[in-house]
Amino acid sequence: MMKKGAVSVAIIQQTCSEDQNENLEKAIRLIREAAEGGAKIICPQELFKGRYFPQTIDVKKYDWAEPVPGPTTELFQELAKELGVVLLVPVYEYAMDGVYFNTAAVIDADGTYLGKYRKNHIPEGPQYIEKYYFTPGDMGYPVFRTRFGKIAILICWDQWFPEASRIVALKGADIVFYPSAIGSEPDDPDLDTSEPWITAIRAHGICNNMFVAAVNRVGEEGEMSFYGCSFISNPWGEILAKAKTRDDEIIMAECYLDEIKKSRDVLQFHRDRRVDTYGEILKKVIE
Repeated sequence: MMKKGAVSVAIIQQTCSEDQNENLEKAIRLIREAAEGGAKIICPQELFKGRYFPQTIDVKKYDWAEPVPGPTTELFQELAKELGVVLLVPVYEYAMDGVYFNTAAVIDADGTYLGKYRKNHIPEGPQYIEKYYFTPGDMGYPVFRTRFGKIAILICWDQWFPEASRIVALKGADIVFYPSAIGSEPDDPDLDTSEPWITAIRAHGICNNMFVAAVNRVGEEGEMSFYGCSFISNPWGEILAKAKTRDDEIIMAECYLDEIKKSRDVLQFHRDRRVDTYGEILKKVIE
């Protein structure tokens, strides 16, 4: 069997200002720095161009959405081609009047637009008022074959649902990226969800024998505080790299993709699945 080899992965954790151009320029600068450091697949955080706007309801925020492909993805196509890296590009997508998605585009290392993923699970809660802004995804759970490996993207709230991670693993994803915006809980200000967040995502990697890369925003935005804690872990759940600060930071790790086969040969979770017994999970309530 052909060896998969290794790939250097970088995730871009950053603070965001009110100035979208400033945020975009910062992300590009950090991406260039990551590429200079040897990264081959690079992913910024969820909705990195702006502050986390679903804290409040404001019809004018719909104007922030753009087509995908569109101006931002085209800019990143040029950047990917220049740097020879795969770029994941989380954006607020305009599909048609009244229909907007929380989306991430995938650009291959030659600048080719490979496609996009639209966030499927849309939360609703105090200061996470996403159902007002985002239509649930309608494209399933795609896996993208890039120059440096097969990858998938699951966006923020998706990361709490093991079914989504299982699907992309069964489709052959080597690495799953989780661009996120998670922080304080307004209805429980003393609650710190950073450890449960890290644990849940690491568990997806263990139960599916794959690499995971979770990137979260940082800083104070409006009434919310985002805690960062971005990390990359391997198929055994071991953290390969984790943010050292709650500020702008590049988190990078070498992912030895042959560890996927090794872990699956030892922990045969996919072989031993009993798909014939899982029909009940398709119900909202099991009585």
